[in-house]
Amino acid sequence: MPQVVRSIEIEVPPSAVWRWLATQEALRRWISPNLEIDLRVGGTYRWVWRQSSDGTEMGVLGTYREIVAPERIVCTELFDDAWYPGEGLLTTTLTDQNGKTVLTLAIRYASREARDGVLKSPMERGLAMSYDNLADLVENAELRPAGSQ
Repeated sequence: MPQVVRSIEIEVPPSAVWRWLATQEALRRWISPNLEIDLRVGGTYRWVWRQSSDGTEMGVLGTYREIVAPERIVCTELFDDAWYPGEGLLTTTLTDQNGKTVLTLAIRYASREARDGVLKSPMERGLAMSYDNLADLVENAELRPAGSQ
């Protein structure tokens, strides 16, 4: 299946980054204030973004398929108003490299057409901005577990 992969290095260990991926409070700070998660295999999530310019909403929902703390989350992705055909499968991995985290997101699409449509859309830029925001928050955060640098 065709996929898109994005990686970012974050200056803290995976345990510190995990809290930003696995808690509703933290996700609301870097993804959207309008979200609900049930982080367990078979649990679901729903995120809604609002355009500040006109109030337009974009919603996405999915189901968690695999959770291995603090290493990996696998879930599906389906937008309310599907703008690409089929469902996406997202695999987020956290790899420790000398006390830093390499966060990698791989998104598998149902078809090459779906993947190519995503690559032509503003989604790639928005995703990059979200993960840059995540890195800034994590590296300067009070949500770090005790003992993390």
